[in-house]
Amino acid sequence: MNRKYLLIGICAVVAVAAYATLRSASVDDAAQSAPTERNAMVAIQMPPIEGNAAIGQRIFENACAACHGNNAVGVEGAGPPLIHVIYEPNHHADESFQRAVAMGVRSHHWQFGDMPPVEGLTRGDVAMVIDYIREIQRANGIN
Repeated sequence: MNRKYLLIGICAVVAVAAYATLRSASVDDAAQSAPTERNAMVAIQMPPIEGNAAIGQRIFENACAACHGNNAVGVEGAGPPLIHVIYEPNHHADESFQRAVAMGVRSHHWQFGDMPPVEGLTRGDVAMVIDYIREIQRANGIN
């Protein structure tokens, strides 16, 4: 294996680990006092978010929260809550989230219209967003 690519890979892993470690303290503080959003469609309990889920939280905030709300609670008139029994793993497996982001999805459970594809996210990014969503779902009895 080319040493250059090995070194780049190691640096990337170290950077992600450092980010997750430094971010976890502030995420834990925020989790204890998650404010109720004015346009939120569901009320939730926020668990401590760590590791890949914490990275997924940051990605979600930047790419998904405009429609799905902070902490995936939905936004009236914009997008559905992902912390909802409809999105439990037995009904919407992780791959369904991957496909929705990559290809968009036709409206079928909610009346928000079709979801367009989300540009600029890799499968790895979406996997960390899924980790984040599943953490919150578990904390709210959605298994």
